[in-house]
Amino acid sequence: MDLDHLISELVAGKTAALARAISVVENGRPGFERLLADVHRSLGRARRIGITGPPGAGKSTLVERLVTAYRSAGLKVAVVAVDPSSPFTGGALLGDRIRMESVALDQGVYIRSMATRSSLGGLATTTREVCDLLDAAGFDRILVETVGVGQSELDVARMADSTVLVLVPESGDGIQTLKSGVMEIADVFVVNKADRTGADKLRQEIEVTLGLRRGNAFRSIPAHHGSKGVTLNPSSARGRGPKLDGAKPVLSPSEGAPSAPAGPQGDNGWENPVLLTTAAKGEGISELVAALDRHHDHLTASGQLEQRRRRRLSDRTREVVDRATQRWIWEETRAEKLIGERMDQVVAGQLSPYEVAAEVLDGLKQGARI
Repeated sequence: MDLDHLISELVAGKTAALARAISVVENGRPGFERLLADVHRSLGRARRIGITGPPGAGKSTLVERLVTAYRSAGLKVAVVAVDPSSPFTGGALLGDRIRMESVALDQGVYIRSMATRSSLGGLATTTREVCDLLDAAGFDRILVETVGVGQSELDVARMADSTVLVLVPESGDGIQTLKSGVMEIADVFVVNKADRTGADKLRQEIEVTLGLRRGNAFRSIPAHHGSKGVTLNPSSARGRGPKLDGAKPVLSPSEGAPSAPAGPQGDNGWENPVLLTTAAKGEGISELVAALDRHHDHLTASGQLEQRRRRRLSDRTREVVDRATQRWIWEETRAEKLIGERMDQVVAGQLSPYEVAAEVLDGLKQGARI
Protein backbone atom coordinates (compact mmCIF):
# COMPACT_ATOMS: atom_id res chain seq x y z
CA MET A 1 0.00 0.00 0.00
CA ASP A 2 1.31 3.40 -1.01
CA LEU A 3 0.54 5.49 2.08
CA ASP A 4 1.70 8.76 0.56
CA HIS A 5 -0.65 8.34 -2.39
CA LEU A 6 -3.51 7.30 -0.09
CA ILE A 7 -3.02 10.34 2.13
CA SER A 8 -2.89 12.77 -0.80
CA GLU A 9 -6.07 11.27 -2.26
CA LEU A 10 -7.77 11.40 1.14
CA VAL A 11 -6.95 15.06 1.75
CA ALA A 12 -8.16 15.79 -1.77
CA GLY A 13 -11.57 14.44 -0.76
CA LYS A 14 -11.59 11.28 -2.88
CA THR A 15 -14.30 8.96 -1.55
CA ALA A 16 -12.53 5.74 -2.52
CA ALA A 17 -9.37 6.83 -0.69
CA LEU A 18 -11.43 7.75 2.37
CA ALA A 19 -13.06 4.30 2.44
CA ARG A 20 -9.67 2.57 2.14
CA ALA A 21 -8.15 4.78 4.85
CA ILE A 22 -11.02 4.01 7.24
CA SER A 23 -10.58 0.29 6.65
CA VAL A 24 -6.85 0.57 7.34
CA VAL A 25 -7.48 2.36 10.64
CA GLU A 26 -10.49 0.30 11.72
CA ASN A 27 -8.62 -2.97 11.24
CA GLY A 28 -5.30 -1.72 12.62
CA ARG A 29 -3.39 -2.60 9.47
CA PRO A 30 0.34 -1.81 9.17
CA GLY A 31 0.89 1.91 8.69
CA PHE A 32 -2.36 3.07 10.32
CA GLU A 33 -0.54 5.12 12.96
CA ARG A 34 1.55 6.91 10.35
CA LEU A 35 -1.63 7.59 8.36
CA LEU A 36 -3.28 9.18 11.39
CA ALA A 37 -0.13 11.15 12.23
CA ASP A 38 0.09 12.61 8.72
CA VAL A 39 -3.58 13.68 8.52
CA HIS A 40 -3.40 15.34 11.95
CA ARG A 41 -2.14 18.54 10.36
CA SER A 42 -5.34 18.76 8.30
CA LEU A 43 -7.76 18.60 11.25
CA GLY A 44 -9.91 21.26 12.88
CA ARG A 45 -12.43 22.24 10.23
CA ALA A 46 -15.33 19.91 10.96
CA ARG A 47 -17.81 20.27 13.78
CA ARG A 48 -18.28 16.96 15.57
CA ILE A 49 -21.79 16.38 16.87
CA GLY A 50 -22.67 13.35 19.00
CA ILE A 51 -26.20 11.96 18.90
CA THR A 52 -27.00 9.59 21.74
CA GLY A 53 -30.02 8.21 23.54
CA PRO A 54 -31.83 4.97 24.38
CA PRO A 55 -32.78 2.38 21.76
CA GLY A 56 -35.91 3.31 19.84
CA ALA A 57 -35.59 7.05 20.45
CA GLY A 58 -35.43 7.75 16.72
CA LYS A 59 -31.76 8.73 16.56
CA SER A 60 -31.24 7.50 12.99
CA THR A 61 -34.29 9.36 11.71
CA LEU A 62 -33.17 12.49 13.52
CA VAL A 63 -29.69 12.17 12.02
CA GLU A 64 -31.20 11.75 8.57
CA ARG A 65 -33.19 14.97 9.01
CA LEU A 66 -30.12 16.82 10.26
CA VAL A 67 -28.16 15.64 7.23
CA THR A 68 -30.92 16.96 4.95
CA ALA A 69 -30.91 20.32 6.74
CA TYR A 70 -27.14 20.69 6.54
CA ARG A 71 -27.07 19.64 2.89
CA SER A 72 -29.69 22.26 2.05
CA ALA A 73 -27.21 24.79 3.49
CA GLY A 74 -24.52 23.51 1.13
CA LEU A 75 -22.46 21.69 3.77
CA LYS A 76 -20.71 18.35 3.34
CA VAL A 77 -21.88 15.89 5.98
CA ALA A 78 -20.42 12.62 7.26
CA VAL A 79 -22.24 10.16 9.50
CA VAL A 80 -20.59 7.58 11.72
CA ALA A 81 -23.25 5.14 12.91
CA VAL A 82 -22.13 2.77 15.67
CA ASP A 83 -23.99 -0.51 16.11
CA PRO A 84 -23.49 -3.01 18.94
CA SER A 85 -21.67 -6.24 18.19
CA SER A 86 -23.16 -9.49 19.42
CA PRO A 87 -21.31 -10.77 22.51
CA PHE A 88 -22.00 -14.31 21.26
CA THR A 89 -21.17 -14.26 17.55
CA GLY A 90 -19.28 -10.96 17.24
CA GLY A 91 -21.52 -9.89 14.36
CA ALA A 92 -23.36 -6.57 13.94
CA LEU A 93 -26.32 -5.65 11.77
CA LEU A 94 -24.97 -2.27 10.58
CA GLY A 95 -28.40 -1.31 9.29
CA ASP A 96 -28.35 2.46 9.80
CA ARG A 97 -27.63 3.13 6.12
CA ILE A 98 -31.01 1.53 5.34
CA ARG A 99 -32.74 3.98 7.67
CA MET A 100 -30.93 6.86 5.97
CA GLU A 101 -31.58 5.75 2.41
CA SER A 102 -33.00 9.14 1.41
CA VAL A 103 -29.54 10.74 1.80
CA ALA A 104 -27.27 7.74 1.25
CA LEU A 105 -26.76 8.42 -2.48
CA ASP A 106 -26.03 12.14 -2.06
CA GLN A 107 -22.46 12.83 -3.22
CA GLY A 108 -22.05 15.34 -0.41
CA VAL A 109 -22.89 12.74 2.24
CA TYR A 110 -20.72 9.91 3.52
CA ILE A 111 -22.17 7.28 5.84
CA ARG A 112 -19.98 4.76 7.63
CA SER A 113 -21.40 2.07 9.91
CA MET A 114 -19.11 0.66 12.58
CA ALA A 115 -19.43 -2.24 14.98
CA THR A 116 -18.46 -1.76 18.61
CA ARG A 117 -16.38 -4.97 18.54
CA SER A 118 -16.92 -5.45 22.28
CA SER A 119 -15.83 -1.87 23.05
CA LEU A 120 -17.78 -0.32 25.92
CA GLY A 121 -18.81 3.31 26.26
CA GLY A 122 -21.23 3.55 23.32
CA LEU A 123 -18.57 3.96 20.60
CA ALA A 124 -16.43 1.64 18.53
CA THR A 125 -12.75 1.40 19.39
CA THR A 126 -11.66 3.56 16.44
CA THR A 127 -14.58 5.99 16.17
CA ARG A 128 -12.40 8.96 17.13
CA GLU A 129 -9.75 8.05 14.56
CA VAL A 130 -12.37 7.63 11.83
CA CYS A 131 -13.69 11.10 12.67
CA ASP A 132 -10.17 12.43 12.16
CA LEU A 133 -10.10 10.93 8.67
CA LEU A 134 -13.48 12.44 7.84
CA ASP A 135 -12.30 15.82 9.12
CA ALA A 136 -9.17 15.60 6.97
CA ALA A 137 -11.30 14.66 3.95
CA GLY A 138 -13.04 18.04 4.12
CA PHE A 139 -16.42 17.38 5.70
CA ASP A 140 -18.08 20.32 7.44
CA ARG A 141 -20.23 18.32 9.87
CA ILE A 142 -19.54 14.91 11.37
CA LEU A 143 -22.55 13.32 13.07
CA VAL A 144 -21.76 10.39 15.37
CA GLU A 145 -24.72 8.22 16.29
CA THR A 146 -23.92 5.97 19.23
CA VAL A 147 -25.46 2.69 20.28
CA GLY A 148 -28.45 3.06 22.58
CA VAL A 149 -27.20 4.28 25.95
CA GLY A 150 -28.27 3.42 29.46
CA GLN A 151 -26.62 5.46 32.17
CA SER A 152 -22.88 5.00 31.67
CA GLU A 153 -22.11 4.82 27.93
CA LEU A 154 -20.81 8.37 27.84
CA ASP A 155 -17.72 8.31 25.62
CA VAL A 156 -19.48 10.35 22.94
CA ALA A 157 -19.29 13.46 25.14
CA ARG A 158 -15.50 13.17 25.23
CA MET A 159 -15.13 13.14 21.45
CA ALA A 160 -17.80 15.59 20.31
CA ASP A 161 -17.90 19.37 20.23
CA SER A 162 -21.65 19.24 20.93
CA THR A 163 -23.67 16.34 22.33
CA VAL A 164 -27.38 15.82 21.73
CA LEU A 165 -29.33 13.50 24.05
CA VAL A 166 -32.47 12.15 22.37
CA LEU A 167 -35.30 10.95 24.58
CA VAL A 168 -38.89 9.94 23.92
CA PRO A 169 -42.01 10.15 26.10
CA GLU A 170 -41.55 6.44 26.88
CA SER A 171 -38.02 7.03 28.21
CA GLY A 172 -39.20 6.74 31.79
CA ASP A 173 -40.65 8.60 34.74
CA GLY A 174 -39.25 11.57 36.60
CA ILE A 175 -36.74 9.46 38.50
CA GLN A 176 -35.13 8.36 35.23
CA THR A 177 -34.53 11.98 34.23
CA LEU A 178 -32.54 12.49 37.43
CA LYS A 179 -29.97 9.80 36.56
CA SER A 180 -26.43 11.07 36.78
CA GLY A 181 -24.14 10.61 33.82
CA VAL A 182 -26.51 10.63 30.88
CA MET A 183 -28.18 13.87 31.98
CA GLU A 184 -24.80 15.51 32.52
CA ILE A 185 -23.23 14.81 29.13
CA ALA A 186 -25.76 16.62 26.94
CA ASP A 187 -25.44 20.13 25.58
CA VAL A 188 -28.83 19.96 23.87
CA PHE A 189 -31.80 17.82 24.93
CA VAL A 190 -34.32 16.57 22.39
CA VAL A 191 -37.68 15.00 23.19
CA ASN A 192 -38.39 13.18 19.95
CA LYS A 193 -41.73 11.71 18.84
CA ALA A 194 -43.29 14.77 20.41
CA ASP A 195 -46.65 13.96 18.85
CA ARG A 196 -47.05 11.22 21.46
CA THR A 197 -48.72 11.67 24.82
CA GLY A 198 -46.35 12.72 27.58
CA ALA A 199 -43.86 14.70 25.49
CA ASP A 200 -44.59 18.02 27.24
CA LYS A 201 -44.45 16.32 30.63
CA LEU A 202 -41.03 14.82 29.87
CA ARG A 203 -39.70 18.18 28.69
CA GLN A 204 -40.96 19.73 31.91
CA GLU A 205 -39.21 17.05 34.00
CA ILE A 206 -35.94 17.59 32.15
CA GLU A 207 -36.13 21.36 32.61
CA VAL A 208 -36.77 20.95 36.34
CA THR A 209 -33.90 18.45 36.62
CA LEU A 210 -31.54 20.86 34.90
CA GLY A 211 -32.76 23.62 37.18
CA LEU A 212 -32.02 21.52 40.27
CA ARG A 213 -28.40 21.22 39.14
CA ARG A 214 -28.18 24.97 38.52
CA GLY A 215 -29.94 25.89 41.75
CA ASN A 216 -32.97 27.47 40.05
CA ALA A 217 -35.17 24.43 39.60
CA PHE A 218 -38.52 26.21 39.52
CA ARG A 219 -37.63 29.49 37.87
CA SER A 220 -39.77 28.46 34.93
CA ILE A 221 -42.72 27.48 37.13
CA PRO A 222 -45.56 30.04 37.40
CA ALA A 223 -46.17 31.35 40.91
CA HIS A 224 -48.65 29.31 42.96
CA HIS A 225 -51.63 30.89 44.74
CA GLY A 226 -50.60 34.38 43.63
CA SER A 227 -47.12 34.38 45.16
CA LYS A 228 -45.08 37.35 44.05
CA GLY A 229 -41.42 37.88 43.43
CA VAL A 230 -40.83 34.77 41.34
CA THR A 231 -38.25 35.17 38.62
CA LEU A 232 -39.49 33.63 35.40
CA ASN A 233 -37.28 32.68 32.51
CA PRO A 234 -38.12 33.84 28.98
CA SER A 235 -39.75 30.54 28.06
CA SER A 236 -42.32 30.80 30.84
CA ALA A 237 -42.93 34.44 30.00
CA ARG A 238 -44.03 33.28 26.56
CA GLY A 239 -46.35 30.78 28.12
CA ARG A 240 -44.15 27.75 27.41
CA GLY A 241 -43.01 27.13 30.95
CA PRO A 242 -44.13 23.95 32.71
CA LYS A 243 -46.94 24.13 35.24
CA LEU A 244 -46.82 21.98 38.36
CA ASP A 245 -49.72 22.09 40.81
CA GLY A 246 -48.49 22.53 44.34
CA ALA A 247 -44.90 23.28 43.37
CA LYS A 248 -43.31 25.87 45.60
CA PRO A 249 -41.57 28.52 43.50
CA VAL A 250 -38.03 29.56 44.25
CA LEU A 251 -37.73 33.28 44.96
CA SER A 252 -35.00 35.32 43.42
CA PRO A 253 -32.13 36.43 45.68
CA SER A 254 -33.58 39.95 45.72
CA GLU A 255 -36.62 38.57 47.58
CA GLY A 256 -34.53 36.95 50.29
CA ALA A 257 -34.25 33.41 48.96
CA PRO A 258 -30.78 31.89 49.36
CA SER A 259 -28.82 31.67 46.13
CA ALA A 260 -27.61 28.15 45.32
CA PRO A 261 -24.23 27.61 43.73
CA ALA A 262 -24.20 27.13 39.99
CA GLY A 263 -24.36 23.52 38.82
CA PRO A 264 -22.22 21.89 36.14
CA GLN A 265 -24.14 23.52 33.29
CA GLY A 266 -24.41 26.87 35.02
CA ASP A 267 -20.65 27.09 35.43
CA ASN A 268 -19.99 27.40 31.72
CA GLY A 269 -22.78 29.87 31.00
CA TRP A 270 -24.71 27.61 28.64
CA GLU A 271 -28.42 27.11 29.31
CA ASN A 272 -29.25 23.67 27.90
CA PRO A 273 -32.25 23.92 25.56
CA VAL A 274 -34.90 21.20 25.73
CA LEU A 275 -36.47 20.87 22.30
CA LEU A 276 -39.49 19.00 20.99
CA THR A 277 -39.10 17.23 17.65
CA THR A 278 -41.01 14.76 15.54
CA ALA A 279 -38.23 13.58 13.27
CA ALA A 280 -40.45 11.32 11.20
CA LYS A 281 -42.40 14.40 10.10
CA GLY A 282 -39.41 16.76 9.99
CA GLU A 283 -40.81 18.91 12.81
CA GLY A 284 -38.45 20.80 15.12
CA ILE A 285 -35.32 20.11 13.04
CA SER A 286 -34.66 23.76 12.19
CA GLU A 287 -34.81 24.60 15.90
CA LEU A 288 -32.30 21.83 16.63
CA VAL A 289 -29.91 23.09 13.93
CA ALA A 290 -30.20 26.61 15.35
CA ALA A 291 -29.52 25.35 18.89
CA LEU A 292 -26.40 23.51 17.73
CA ASP A 293 -25.18 26.64 15.96
CA ARG A 294 -25.77 28.69 19.12
CA HIS A 295 -23.86 26.16 21.17
CA HIS A 296 -20.91 26.24 18.79
CA ASP A 297 -20.90 30.05 18.89
CA HIS A 298 -21.00 29.92 22.70
CA LEU A 299 -18.08 27.47 22.83
CA THR A 300 -16.06 29.60 20.45
CA ALA A 301 -16.72 32.89 22.23
CA SER A 302 -16.02 31.46 25.69
CA GLY A 303 -12.89 29.59 24.66
CA GLN A 304 -14.43 26.24 25.62
CA LEU A 305 -14.21 24.86 22.10
CA GLU A 306 -10.42 25.09 22.21
CA GLN A 307 -10.43 23.58 25.70
CA ARG A 308 -12.60 20.65 24.61
CA ARG A 309 -10.47 19.91 21.59
CA ARG A 310 -7.30 20.23 23.64
CA ARG A 311 -8.69 17.78 26.21
CA ARG A 312 -9.72 15.43 23.40
CA LEU A 313 -6.19 15.42 21.97
CA SER A 314 -4.72 14.91 25.43
CA ASP A 315 -6.98 11.90 26.00
CA ARG A 316 -6.07 10.54 22.58
CA THR A 317 -2.35 10.82 23.32
CA ARG A 318 -2.80 8.86 26.55
CA GLU A 319 -4.80 6.21 24.70
CA VAL A 320 -1.99 5.78 22.18
CA VAL A 321 0.55 5.47 24.98
CA ASP A 322 -1.64 2.93 26.80
CA ARG A 323 -2.13 0.87 23.64
CA ALA A 324 1.58 0.85 22.81
CA THR A 325 2.50 0.04 26.42
CA GLN A 326 0.15 -2.92 26.60
CA ARG A 327 1.42 -4.27 23.30
CA TRP A 328 5.01 -3.92 24.50
CA ILE A 329 4.33 -5.59 27.86
CA TRP A 330 2.61 -8.67 26.47
CA GLU A 331 4.59 -9.09 23.27
CA GLU A 332 8.16 -8.04 24.10
CA THR A 333 8.69 -8.72 27.81
CA ARG A 334 8.58 -11.89 29.88
CA ALA A 335 5.42 -10.79 31.73
CA GLU A 336 3.24 -13.45 30.09
CA LYS A 337 5.80 -16.18 30.80
CA LEU A 338 6.21 -15.10 34.42
CA ILE A 339 2.45 -15.19 35.03
CA GLY A 340 2.32 -18.70 33.56
CA GLU A 341 5.16 -19.83 35.86
CA ARG A 342 3.38 -18.49 38.96
CA MET A 343 -0.15 -19.62 38.08
CA ASP A 344 0.05 -22.95 39.91
CA GLN A 345 0.95 -21.08 43.10
CA VAL A 346 -1.89 -18.61 42.56
CA VAL A 347 -4.40 -21.44 42.08
CA ALA A 348 -3.06 -23.19 45.19
CA GLY A 349 -3.49 -20.01 47.23
CA GLN A 350 0.23 -19.64 47.89
CA LEU A 351 0.38 -16.36 45.96
CA SER A 352 -2.25 -13.76 45.13
CA PRO A 353 -2.75 -12.14 41.71
CA TYR A 354 -1.64 -8.88 43.33
CA GLU A 355 1.69 -10.32 44.42
CA VAL A 356 2.34 -11.75 40.96
CA ALA A 357 1.39 -8.45 39.35
CA ALA A 358 3.76 -6.63 41.70
CA GLU A 359 6.56 -9.03 40.69
CA VAL A 360 5.84 -8.35 37.03
CA LEU A 361 5.86 -4.60 37.55
CA ASP A 362 9.05 -4.69 39.61
CA GLY A 363 10.73 -6.64 36.82
CA LEU A 364 9.56 -4.14 34.21
CA LYS A 365 10.84 -1.24 36.29
CA GLN A 366 14.24 -2.91 36.43
CA GLY A 367 14.25 -3.34 32.68
CA ALA A 368 13.53 -7.09 32.60
CA ARG A 369 12.48 -7.91 29.05
CA ILE A 370 13.50 -11.56 28.73
